[in-house]
This record gives sequence, C-alpha cells and structure tokens, in this order.
Amino acid sequence: QVIKNNLNPVWRPFKISLNSLCYSDMDKSIKVECYDYDSDGSHDLIGSFQTTMSKLKEASRSSPIEFECINEKKRQKKKNYKNSGIVSIKHCEIIVECTFLDYIMGGCQLNFTVGIDFTGSNGDPRSPDSLHYLSPNGVNEYLTAIWSVGMVIQDYDTDKMFPAFGFGAQVPPSFQVSHEFPLNFNPSNPFCNGIQGIVDAYRACLPQVKLYGPTNFSPIINHVARFAAAATQQQTASQYFILLIITDGVITDLDQTRTAIVNASKLPMSIIIVGVGGADFGAMEFLDGDDGVLRSSSGEPAVRDIVQFVPFRKFLNSPKEALAQCVLAEVPQQVVNYFSTYKLQPPKNPAA
Repeated sequence: QVIKNNLNPVWRPFKISLNSLCYSDMDKSIKVECYDYDSDGSHDLIGSFQTTMSKLKEASRSSPIEFECINEKKRQKKKNYKNSGIVSIKHCEIIVECTFLDYIMGGCQLNFTVGIDFTGSNGDPRSPDSLHYLSPNGVNEYLTAIWSVGMVIQDYDTDKMFPAFGFGAQVPPSFQVSHEFPLNFNPSNPFCNGIQGIVDAYRACLPQVKLYGPTNFSPIINHVARFAAAATQQQTASQYFILLIITDGVITDLDQTRTAIVNASKLPMSIIIVGVGGADFGAMEFLDGDDGVLRSSSGEPAVRDIVQFVPFRKFLNSPKEALAQCVLAEVPQQVVNYFSTYKLQPPKNPAA
C-alpha cells in the first residue's frame, strides 16, 4: 500500500506468510524487512528488525510493540544514524491456512456431477462421424473424458454416487427438449453408482433420446448451484461441488451462462468444461476467465475464477492421466480459495 507525504503512515492490516513456522518455533528469531515499494519491482530496502512470534503476539492497540527499522549499510556510513523509522505493531493474529489435502483429510466431501451434451451438432450416434458414435471397442470421446476425469474425482467422494444429466435432447416419452434430464431417466434419484454407473447410464440413454438443441449450459449450472447454495449454510468446510460439462462446443445461451457462472462463483462450486470434437471453442476459452475477470451480462464480475476449460483433442496422443491432470489443475486451489475466504475449517482436524 502506497501512502504519500506522511512520515508516520498507518497501513491497513497486512499478512506475513510463515509457511514453515511450527508452534514450537514461537520463540525462534524472525527477520522482518521493510521496503520502499516501486512499481517496476526495484524496491528499496528501508531497514529490518528481528523479533519472535511470541513477542509479536504480545502486541495490542493499548500497548503496541515498537521496533527500530535498521538499515545496516546506512548505519555503517552515517555516524549519527539512529534508524530508518519505527515500526509499531498493534495487533498480531496467527491464522492457520489449510491446504487442499487438509480439507479432504479433514472430512470435506467433493460432490461430482456430470453434464453431457446431446445436441444435434454432435452428429447422428449411428454414424461413425458422430462424437456419440460407439466405436467397435465401445468407446468415444465422451466416454474417454468421463473415465479420465471421473477416475480421479471419485476417490474424493466416499459414497461414490454421482448425479449425471444430459442436455439438448428430446427425451421420451413426450420427446420434449430438455436441458437437464437425468441419464437414468429417474428425476427423483439421478445418482449413478461410481464412474461405471455413469458409463452404463450413458450407454443405455443414448439410443433412447433424439439429439436436438440448442446448446444451453445455464440450466445444469443453476441446477448444481442450487445444491451448492444450500451448502453455504455449513459451519465447516464439509461440502464442495464440481460440475463436469462435456460438450462439442458452440454455446447458445452465452449471456445466461455468464450470469450463472458469476452467481456460482460465490458458492462452494467449480465448473470443468471438456470440449470434444474440433469445433470453435472460443466461447469456452472466454468462460474460463484466465485472460480476465468473467462478467455477467449486467457487468457484475465473478468473485473468483471457478471455470477450467480443456480441449479434449489436445490430449488424444497423451496418456489418459495427462488429461485428468490438466482438467483438475485448478480445482484444489479453487477449493482452498473458497473455504479460506469464508474462514471455514475442515469438519475434523486433519492432523488428528
């Protein structure tokens, strides 16, 4: 923080990262260095002081602890040098920051939901050119993506019961277009038993639906977001939701999807989009938000980045683990970011 023309600045609270500090090291000497900030990165050392965490913990607003900030080079050059200023500590608080594994080992459940694109742009499933065509060995890009990602995710879910939905198809018996129909056609119980259960439901569903359109993401995002919103009542970091959307590309409801993602960014939720086929995935890259903050159609910014997009064909000649690694690269940090923002600890101490 830059404060100009003030020889006695008061800064907002700032954080000192002491990742390797153990409670047994409370009396271990710590060197604190103060710099004059420069926007080009060439910060100038003002001075430093030595202290301990035990000493810092004694600070209070009524009885602050003060340290002389000493610049050794200036002290050696100037005979009358006393210090480069006084650092006054009025409050010190130790906050334990959990890692992704701390949350998982502490009882946090990752709830995994799959959404599969059944729009007409995928091609007739009976044709070998279709992305939904089951090859002689019984696989396609959709199934490979489900297996690659799901086999990693399922280890973080104890009951391994996963809701799985399709979108963009005409669904029996009325053959009305639906954008969030359960693969097992059971709205009251859309859960599949393990990744194999999702695969089995997909295979059984495929010949019964008619691929149609349009390609709307927002209904299934909002569907999972409703469960994530209910989980915001939790007093601990016990539930987090991950939606995997597998799609062939061109999105129809971009504005509604942007708004749905911005709203979901406030919730314990992440969205993974795997693009299959060779379509233009420009809209997916845009939703990813890596090149800037995603905004809703009304201009509201996402409070955090929750979308990860991966083009499947980039990994066609790579080990299946490479796809899973890339797809899940951002999820651990997204989990940590959400729970740390709301200061939620794991249900049980992972160290125990």
